[in-house]
Amino acid sequence: MQLNERKVKILQAIIKDYIDTAEPVGSRTIAKKYNLGVSSATIRNEMSDLEEMGLIVQPHASAGRIPSDKGYRYYVDSLVQEDTFKDDEQNHINYIKGIISKNINQIDYLMEETAKALSVLTNYTTFISEPVVRKTMLKQVRLLPLDDISVMLVVATGENHIKHYIIPTQEPVDEIKLNEMSNAVNNLLKGKTRDDMTDDVIKDILLVTREYQELLTPILKDIRKTITSAESIQVHLSGEKNMLAFPEFSDIDTARTLFKTLEEKQALLNIIGIGTDGCTDVSIGEENELEEMKNCSVIKTSYRVGNDIYGTIGIIGPTRMDYAQVISVLNGMAKNIESVMNSIAKRKNNAIEGKDKLDE
Repeated sequence: MQLNERKVKILQAIIKDYIDTAEPVGSRTIAKKYNLGVSSATIRNEMSDLEEMGLIVQPHASAGRIPSDKGYRYYVDSLVQEDTFKDDEQNHINYIKGIISKNINQIDYLMEETAKALSVLTNYTTFISEPVVRKTMLKQVRLLPLDDISVMLVVATGENHIKHYIIPTQEPVDEIKLNEMSNAVNNLLKGKTRDDMTDDVIKDILLVTREYQELLTPILKDIRKTITSAESIQVHLSGEKNMLAFPEFSDIDTARTLFKTLEEKQALLNIIGIGTDGCTDVSIGEENELEEMKNCSVIKTSYRVGNDIYGTIGIIGPTRMDYAQVISVLNGMAKNIESVMNSIAKRKNNAIEGKDKLDE
């Protein structure tokens, strides 16, 4: 969709004024405040054209115009330029950068503080997911005898995520047989992901471990559980009550519905979605899949640690949000998280490699 320069300036004026005031914008307001060099009558004509294009709407017969979801979409795709950081925003970014560098081993604390800082900076609701592995691979399985009625299963993933399980048995199982079974499972599953555990692979394991097949079902179940838990997403949310400051959520039922949605983990995971590979993703109003989010906008981006570990950071607000500011702050925060965490991860890997050489 192509707009002439005048229409673009009028659309920008309507969006800016509506973001600032939450009140429908009339032609006289634009003529007085934005010095476009044209009369109110000309502005009204241009506004009529913008309305026909679906970029603005008139909420009441006697009211001015407000942006539509389509208008916000045009604005975000064609007109938004990231704001430069204000002093207080840069101070918060630096504060979070310090937290990241000092508390890299306390991921939950880091994520909580980052979400809080973002909600303070933007006055919207923020979310951030802890870094997870896109696809977890099995590293090793080991079976150990405990007593006459149970064995211990140790499952390790490629990221050294280790879990222990106690599996009951109907009779004692000697250590030699457990080693044979461990080797058989490792030979067939080592390096595989949850999706790789197909029926054919399971059949091959059954053939090799025919003597102790009653143990196989709980073993495979616990292996899947370990891989899944390593891939599970933990989300930190902050600033939910910020939404009450916006007139769009002054209605108690509207606010209650939104809060209930944000409290449901599956709904929150649907909002977060998959990693956006460093691109900023903006969902506006009706573009959101969840019905409860149709009067909100969601802006999110991802951060990466290495090649396979990622997380998502985002902001939820009314469609009448300051997109330029939010995108700027969000991307700045994501880049700092990514930069510092990758730097620390690199230092840790170098330290491990140095230790391994000394041990050789």
